[in-house]
Amino acid sequence: MEPPAPDPGLSWGKRAGSRAEERFLAGPRGRLSELRWTLGIALEFLRGFRALHFAGPCVTVFGSARFPEGHEAYALARATGAALARAGFTVMTGGGPGVMEAANRGAREAGGRSVGCNIQLPREQRPNPYLDRMVEFRHFFVRKVMLVKYSYAFVVLPGGFGTMDEIFETATLVQTGKIRDFPLVVMGRDYWAPLLAFLRERMVRHGTIEAADLERIVVTDAPEEVADLVARAARERFGLVRGAGRRPRWWLGERVARRG
Repeated sequence: MEPPAPDPGLSWGKRAGSRAEERFLAGPRGRLSELRWTLGIALEFLRGFRALHFAGPCVTVFGSARFPEGHEAYALARATGAALARAGFTVMTGGGPGVMEAANRGAREAGGRSVGCNIQLPREQRPNPYLDRMVEFRHFFVRKVMLVKYSYAFVVLPGGFGTMDEIFETATLVQTGKIRDFPLVVMGRDYWAPLLAFLRERMVRHGTIEAADLERIVVTDAPEEVADLVARAARERFGLVRGAGRRPRWWLGERVARRG
């Protein structure tokens, strides 16, 4: 039997085709191609840092892009975005439709700030119209860094593979001390109940995670409770002080003192 013809996107020392260039980890390429790719990633990070540096203390809301306006998860995300905005936080999402749109919409309607980290995809991921600031990324891992880096809490609503990836990566970063013990809130009790039972009855029971890891996850369907929890953590854990004004923001306590 003859070996299969090599995939041109995986050939060594040669420039891959246009479709393969869009793939991450498409296999070894020429060193100049790898250097260009690495520099492109660095520029993508810098663009994100520049766009979001002054976004203010954010709360990131994760959830599916596939829920329409009439879905209960959309309504819950919209109410939660509004509650967080009234509490003085910038609402950050992946910038797309569905739950992301709903959270940004709620923040906008409550007079708060709303930002999105959009991802370039062939379907589903168009920017929603409720963003005060939007930055677009080619790579999921760069986007996830931005969603985590500028947030003081994470709210997870019903979603699919992407949402599962985001919640577990965030939980792992907190568990391993790579980020501080930021609040991690799960909304949509009925939707997540089987997963939470698996974590409790399988993972904790078999020792693959500790009970304390699961206790870090707060489960609620009350938007105001989420906003109160995040505000309390901002004050007590991270030393933030809420300013005054029409759209009050949170500042680090030492920064308020310097401002006089």
